[in-house]
Amino acid sequence: MIAVTDKAKDKIFELRKQDGHSNNHNLRVLVKGGGCSGLMYDLEFDATTKEGDEVFEDKGIKILVDKKSLLYLLGTTLDFSDGLNGKGFQFINPNATRTCGCGESFSV
Repeated sequence: MIAVTDKAKDKIFELRKQDGHSNNHNLRVLVKGGGCSGLMYDLEFDATTKEGDEVFEDKGIKILVDKKSLLYLLGTTLDFSDGLNGKGFQFINPNATRTCGCGESFSV
Protein backbone atom coordinates (compact mmCIF):
# COMPACT_ATOMS: atom_id res chain seq x y z
CA MET A 1 0.00 0.00 0.00
CA ILE A 2 1.11 3.54 -0.74
CA ALA A 3 -0.43 6.29 1.39
CA VAL A 4 -0.99 9.91 0.39
CA THR A 5 -1.01 12.84 2.81
CA ASP A 6 -3.68 15.53 2.56
CA LYS A 7 -1.13 18.05 1.23
CA ALA A 8 -0.01 15.62 -1.49
CA LYS A 9 -3.64 14.82 -2.39
CA ASP A 10 -4.47 18.50 -2.80
CA LYS A 11 -1.40 19.11 -4.96
CA ILE A 12 -2.11 16.06 -7.15
CA PHE A 13 -5.68 17.23 -7.77
CA GLU A 14 -4.39 20.75 -8.53
CA LEU A 15 -1.72 19.53 -10.98
CA ARG A 16 -4.09 17.14 -12.72
CA LYS A 17 -6.56 19.97 -13.34
CA GLN A 18 -3.79 22.43 -14.29
CA ASP A 19 -2.40 19.96 -16.86
CA GLY A 20 -5.87 19.45 -18.37
CA HIS A 21 -6.16 15.79 -17.37
CA SER A 22 -9.51 14.21 -16.58
CA ASN A 23 -10.37 12.30 -13.42
CA ASN A 24 -9.54 9.14 -15.43
CA HIS A 25 -5.85 10.05 -15.22
CA ASN A 26 -4.35 8.29 -12.24
CA LEU A 27 -1.00 8.81 -10.57
CA ARG A 28 1.70 6.42 -11.73
CA VAL A 29 4.59 5.99 -9.28
CA LEU A 30 7.77 4.45 -10.68
CA VAL A 31 11.20 3.57 -9.38
CA LYS A 32 13.99 3.92 -11.94
CA GLY A 33 17.72 3.46 -11.83
CA GLY A 34 19.68 6.70 -11.44
CA GLY A 35 20.24 9.58 -9.10
CA CYS A 36 23.11 9.94 -6.69
CA SER A 37 21.89 7.06 -4.47
CA GLY A 38 21.20 4.55 -7.26
CA LEU A 39 17.40 4.60 -7.51
CA MET A 40 15.02 7.46 -8.11
CA TYR A 41 11.30 8.13 -7.93
CA ASP A 42 9.20 9.22 -10.88
CA LEU A 43 5.61 10.49 -10.91
CA GLU A 44 3.36 10.91 -13.94
CA PHE A 45 -0.32 10.94 -14.82
CA ASP A 46 -1.54 7.89 -16.72
CA ALA A 47 -5.05 7.05 -18.00
CA THR A 48 -4.24 3.41 -18.70
CA THR A 49 -3.60 0.47 -16.43
CA LYS A 50 -0.88 -1.81 -17.76
CA GLU A 51 -0.69 -5.56 -17.34
CA GLY A 52 0.92 -6.36 -14.01
CA ASP A 53 0.08 -3.00 -12.41
CA GLU A 54 -1.01 -2.90 -8.80
CA VAL A 55 -3.67 -0.29 -8.12
CA PHE A 56 -4.01 1.42 -4.74
CA GLU A 57 -6.39 4.14 -3.70
CA ASP A 58 -5.96 6.59 -0.84
CA LYS A 59 -7.90 9.80 -0.22
CA GLY A 60 -9.50 9.57 -3.67
CA ILE A 61 -6.15 9.23 -5.49
CA LYS A 62 -5.71 6.08 -7.57
CA ILE A 63 -2.06 5.06 -7.66
CA LEU A 64 -0.65 2.74 -10.33
CA VAL A 65 2.57 0.85 -9.59
CA ASP A 66 4.35 -1.76 -11.70
CA LYS A 67 5.45 -4.93 -9.91
CA LYS A 68 9.16 -4.09 -10.01
CA SER A 69 8.63 -0.67 -8.46
CA LEU A 70 6.24 -2.06 -5.87
CA LEU A 71 9.05 -4.02 -4.23
CA TYR A 72 10.72 -0.72 -3.34
CA LEU A 73 7.57 1.23 -2.48
CA LEU A 74 5.53 -0.93 -0.10
CA GLY A 75 4.65 1.09 2.98
CA THR A 76 5.69 4.41 1.42
CA THR A 77 3.86 7.66 2.13
CA LEU A 78 3.75 10.38 -0.53
CA ASP A 79 3.84 13.89 0.94
CA PHE A 80 4.15 17.40 -0.46
CA SER A 81 6.23 20.18 1.03
CA ASP A 82 6.12 23.84 0.09
CA GLY A 83 8.32 25.17 2.86
CA LEU A 84 11.47 27.24 2.89
CA ASN A 85 13.70 24.19 2.47
CA GLY A 86 12.22 23.31 -0.88
CA LYS A 87 9.02 22.61 -2.70
CA GLY A 88 7.91 19.31 -4.11
CA PHE A 89 6.75 15.78 -3.52
CA GLN A 90 8.57 13.78 -0.87
CA PHE A 91 8.61 10.02 -0.41
CA ILE A 92 8.70 8.71 3.14
CA ASN A 93 9.96 5.23 2.33
CA PRO A 94 10.61 2.74 5.15
CA ASN A 95 12.51 0.51 2.69
CA ALA A 96 15.18 3.11 1.89
CA THR A 97 18.44 2.62 3.73
CA ARG A 98 19.95 5.80 2.33
CA THR A 99 18.58 8.88 0.60
CA CYS A 100 20.32 11.77 -1.09
CA GLY A 101 20.13 15.31 0.23
CA CYS A 102 17.49 16.40 -2.27
CA GLY A 103 15.25 13.41 -1.48
CA GLU A 104 14.85 12.39 -5.13
CA SER A 105 16.97 9.27 -5.00
CA PHE A 106 17.50 6.41 -2.55
CA SER A 107 19.05 3.00 -2.08
CA VAL A 108 17.89 -0.16 -0.34
